[in-house]
Amino acid sequence: MARYDFASDNTAPATPEAMNALVAANSGVTSGYGSDHITKAGADAVRALLDADATVRFVASGTAANAISLATLCLPFEGVLCHEHSHVATDETGAPAFFGHGLGMIPLPGASGRIDPASLLAPLAAPDQPHWQAPAVLSVTNATEYGTVYSVEALKALIDPVKAKGYRVHFDGARLANAAAAGFDLTAIKDLGVDILVVGGTKSGMTPSEAVVIFDPALARRLDARLKQSGQLPSKGRFYAAPFIGMLADGAFVRHAAHANAMARRLAALMPFPLAHPVEANAVFVTMDEPTLKRLHDAGWFVYRFIDGSVRFMCSWATTPEAVDELGHALTSLA
Repeated sequence: MARYDFASDNTAPATPEAMNALVAANSGVTSGYGSDHITKAGADAVRALLDADATVRFVASGTAANAISLATLCLPFEGVLCHEHSHVATDETGAPAFFGHGLGMIPLPGASGRIDPASLLAPLAAPDQPHWQAPAVLSVTNATEYGTVYSVEALKALIDPVKAKGYRVHFDGARLANAAAAGFDLTAIKDLGVDILVVGGTKSGMTPSEAVVIFDPALARRLDARLKQSGQLPSKGRFYAAPFIGMLADGAFVRHAAHANAMARRLAALMPFPLAHPVEANAVFVTMDEPTLKRLHDAGWFVYRFIDGSVRFMCSWATTPEAVDELGHALTSLA
């Protein structure tokens, strides 16, 4: 039987804190469509996490959160500046363009998932003309798809020139908890010029739920209508909000992410294959040829080959030291 312990942080179960909050929410009768007291409490918890006054809504998936956010920020004939291997550009089946009625992606290079600031110069300086989709939005991800973490200063270097042009900023925080556990200050986000932030719930150990945080009040106008049209305004919305209450009440959101990050460092220390990217969050990427990867699969461990050709091992809140050591032994025997 194949083991998916390190295939993705999506394969882990939900945390006790998230499940207990769901059970607690499953009591009594409330109003629907996110107008209930549990959804309000969940939104308040997110605002407290960020130390920000913002509009908060909960949706079912990161793809929905990112696509709806970008559609809110970008007109159909405009483009989104993003890393060439970002989730919005490579792994959402064109959902941003679908929800955005044709908005485009403008992929940018950068080592280990972080956009190279120099790559912004040309698209930001290019004149508007009718034959291409000029940039209107910057999308950044923290932690990145390669498990690296932007500092606040590094994000400012990307965001400041974009805001100087009058453009918008989308922040994909699918693994924001892991970035926070690595030292990224969540309370700094509100002052960076971010217009919409996605706070990842699913990968951090919740049942399917993501928080969409809108810092600009003007963007919140008719937001619920947009969510309804997109199939993301559930009648029993309290069950999307409840896991955030459980995970944010006593710091479990970052505490569990810190454990996942520690397990990644433990695995990196045991890894007999060359690391392809720095290990800064909960991912370990290595250089591994195809025959060796097949032997690893045959030994029962399933992991993915990633976009850049490296092989990815993901740790989660539920990863145990024993599982890491067992995998490390299996990898050593293959090497």
